[in-house]
Amino acid sequence: MKKVFKTFIYLTLSGTLFFSCGTLKTMFTADSDYDDFSFEENFDGQKTYRRVPSKKKDRNVVTSTGKSGKMPITFTDKDNAKLYKVIEKWYGTPYKYGGCSTSGIDCSCFVKSVYSEVYGVELNRVAADIVKNVSLIERSQLREGDVIFFANNKTAISHVGIYLKDGMFAHASSSKGVTISKLSEKYWDTRYYAAGRHSKVTTKW
Repeated sequence: MKKVFKTFIYLTLSGTLFFSCGTLKTMFTADSDYDDFSFEENFDGQKTYRRVPSKKKDRNVVTSTGKSGKMPITFTDKDNAKLYKVIEKWYGTPYKYGGCSTSGIDCSCFVKSVYSEVYGVELNRVAADIVKNVSLIERSQLREGDVIFFANNKTAISHVGIYLKDGMFAHASSSKGVTISKLSEKYWDTRYYAAGRHSKVTTKW
């Protein structure tokens, strides 16, 4: 009787171990895109393995090759990828008054350069003159690619940028270089002057 009982226990344990190993092997070989695992201990001391997806880089996150690192914005298939990729090239470029190269650029040249490469549109060189290239729109009508103008005294345009989405815009800041800022930030909100849209800038997004 004891021999039969021992045999039964042995076969039961062997079957359990075989099943467990088979299960773990399946878990560890399935979904090869993930390779991070963790385990939880059951009340009886046994370990139950569960898959924890590794943190993979989001392909839609725009990153910068410049000194400023990753851009604080993402784009999807609903957005104009070319616009974001061109901005990515400039992102982190230091500000230089009158500059128009990767070693230094000012706000108007940045907007002019992006528009030329993305939309094939040539804008005026000075911020105050770019307003002549667009039709003014309401702030509530802003959409991707629109030009935003700022003024320190609410009468003379002193800065320009490109609206992206979610209240964010790209521009060449005198303190940070080419960067992305929130239009709702007090500094920019109080200096907002107008927004404009070029007739040749159409979007399907």
